[in-house]
Amino acid sequence: MSTTDPQPAAAPSHLDYDVVVVGGGPSGLVTARELATAGARVALIEESAELGGQYYKRRRGQVLARHGDFRPAGTALIAQVRQAGVQVHTNRLVWGTTPDRALLTTSTTSPDAVRFTARAIVVGTGATEHVLPFPGWQLPGVITPGHAMHLATTDVVRVGQRVLIAGSGPFLLPVACAVLASGSEVAAVVEAGRPLRPSARALGAAAHPGMLGELARYLTVLARHRVPILQGAHVSESTAGPDGRLRTVSIATTTGNRSFDVDTLATAVRFRPATELLQLLEVECSLDPELGVPIPDTDARGATSAPGVYAVGEARGIAGSKGAQVRGWLAAATIREELGLSAPPERAVRRYERRSRRLDDFSRLTSDLYAHDREPMLAMPDHTMVCRCESVTAGEIRTAARLGWNDRNGVKGATRAGMGPCQGRECASTVSCLVSACTGEPVGCQPARMPVKPIPVRAAMAMEERQL
Repeated sequence: MSTTDPQPAAAPSHLDYDVVVVGGGPSGLVTARELATAGARVALIEESAELGGQYYKRRRGQVLARHGDFRPAGTALIAQVRQAGVQVHTNRLVWGTTPDRALLTTSTTSPDAVRFTARAIVVGTGATEHVLPFPGWQLPGVITPGHAMHLATTDVVRVGQRVLIAGSGPFLLPVACAVLASGSEVAAVVEAGRPLRPSARALGAAAHPGMLGELARYLTVLARHRVPILQGAHVSESTAGPDGRLRTVSIATTTGNRSFDVDTLATAVRFRPATELLQLLEVECSLDPELGVPIPDTDARGATSAPGVYAVGEARGIAGSKGAQVRGWLAAATIREELGLSAPPERAVRRYERRSRRLDDFSRLTSDLYAHDREPMLAMPDHTMVCRCESVTAGEIRTAARLGWNDRNGVKGATRAGMGPCQGRECASTVSCLVSACTGEPVGCQPARMPVKPIPVRAAMAMEERQL
């Protein structure tokens, strides 16, 4: 069941716990640690070989020996989880659910079928980077900021010779600094919003001096390297050189177009919560009006509309690693009460609730400051490849939508956009926005379907054989 944790030679077909936590990032780790420490039987399921998620991703082998630990707080937190007695199931993918709310899983290394049940399910599946298509976004050399950060900090390699950072969100600034530290030149940071423009709303940042200090450090590094920051701008096209790799990136600004000769473009427009599993568990969601993606409806401690199902961390909404851990702690406090375990001290609960409100305030402030007009980006040329899995262009989607009898699902059926191996995780919101622009149909949530991620046929066969 795991390459890193001792497991039985033959995986059982059914495992039952008090609590199952899905996702080994900061929020899942904190939730699992708190519940196991309180005496609950806790399983922690993580798709990757290592715990930590994207934020606490681990260095390994020679990179670890040469450069040391990356974010040692993650190493300490993982050790606490194991010491608390949490049953860790790494290399295990949750790909579906049953009507009685069991989780269907398979190993990512040797496909099998194991059904997990629990009195409480905690979903901390994190978030993925949201990329809006543009001509040339599929070229070699175009990556996401998260991948650039991984290369620069976890693998400790140079990201490229000359790198352009583009998109929207506060994450772009630390990525630019990390890329510089890796030895790459950063041509510019291109931000779709105008977060650094003086405004009355920006005065709210004064209530968060720690965050302002981080911002000042990033801006100081970029200024020292003479990296320009273009606000109110976005990528309009990238083109390849004779070798087929990225050569030039065109930027649309309010004063005209600019172009940069680069070999690497790191681009994404913020993050979107990974809510597919929550949707399968019949959790009610609301539509994020800006990103066009579903956000789970929860109370202040992560309880959802589905009894016994909790959303923590970025899966509940984007709030950063600190917010993710606070949310995990509060969800664990509620579950302890639900399971009849010892409750945490009331003073500690009030302290975490205050921190949660403060971090939520900062998250809302960030969303306001980075707000931008998506219309120019969604007005992509017809030849833009929107669904890379099925090679469907924006023009084909618009043509299908304008037939008059196609709604969003009809367009999907006619073009197969969003029906490839990624099940629309990359393009679903873009497809929905393009259809809405043609038909006037409201932008809706993409429903999740099993399997939420690709699984080997052998895994599905094992499920049938075991009659799960």
